[in-house]
Amino acid sequence: MSRTMEEFTHMSAPVRAAYSYCEAVTGTQARNFAYGIRLLPADKRQAMSALYAFSRRVDDIGDGFLGETAKRDRLEGTRELLGRIRDGAVDEDDTDPVAVALADAAHRFPIPLDALDELIDGVLMDVRGETYETWDDLKVYCRCVAGAIGRLSLGVFGTLPGARGGERASEYADTLGLALQLTNILRDVREDASNGRTYLPTDDLAKFGCTGGFHRAIPPSGADFTGLVHFEVRRARGLFAEGYRLLPMLDRRSGACVAAMAGIYRRLLDRIERDPMAVLRGRVSLPGREKAYVAVRGLSGLDARHISRKAVRRRV
Repeated sequence: MSRTMEEFTHMSAPVRAAYSYCEAVTGTQARNFAYGIRLLPADKRQAMSALYAFSRRVDDIGDGFLGETAKRDRLEGTRELLGRIRDGAVDEDDTDPVAVALADAAHRFPIPLDALDELIDGVLMDVRGETYETWDDLKVYCRCVAGAIGRLSLGVFGTLPGARGGERASEYADTLGLALQLTNILRDVREDASNGRTYLPTDDLAKFGCTGGFHRAIPPSGADFTGLVHFEVRRARGLFAEGYRLLPMLDRRSGACVAAMAGIYRRLLDRIERDPMAVLRGRVSLPGREKAYVAVRGLSGLDARHISRKAVRRRV
């Protein structure tokens, strides 16, 4: 039995309860994420739930109704809690189940907790109401709020011993996070506008005449909204293609988890590309049967084998 599985088998009641709490949070508040991590073995699935629950707490502070000063204070308090977790100063009988679960996960897996500091930095950008002139500017934000999650997840997944190109696994995980976040930004463009937020680069909005905003079910007069969406979709596809190079470096079940989550977002991107105006009418989503198909593809290893074949063709 591996060390991590042995520790999981002998887990104390408080730690089990903490993980159960995090799994409940994940299952009710992140269906796409929960759908992917269900493909993992129990120890990795619970560690991923702990990461999600902590990340969700950070996001909820940023999205809440408190004033800017109160949000900053809450975020800095969360950063202090992260410091306690990093220092091993959270006991298993602590009253905060998320802290207990994350502390245990960080003990069992080489999770780069500093990436959660980056997540807090990214949410602080939201609190300040930052906008982004260029794609390079937006990438900084995306790396904080999504690339960091990719790197944290890789700490749980690990890579196969001797995996070709394994030294770049963290880079690919980061890039896949960017792909997912850009897809999110496209999907939520109207919802974000109603909350006073615009994430797409100002340069891109100006190029396609879309600086008027996205507050209605139709684009601003004279705007080439379809052109804007297709432009961003091409960018996201390039990020997916690069990030998918991670798949052959992962074990079967970790690869299936990543392929399922990324596959769901790629299919969302397909739907957005076919009908760009849909994101102005409401939230684009996938039916359960389509998510199940994506999961089966992931478990079968089809996506990982496809990426491996492409890599071989590039080398010859």
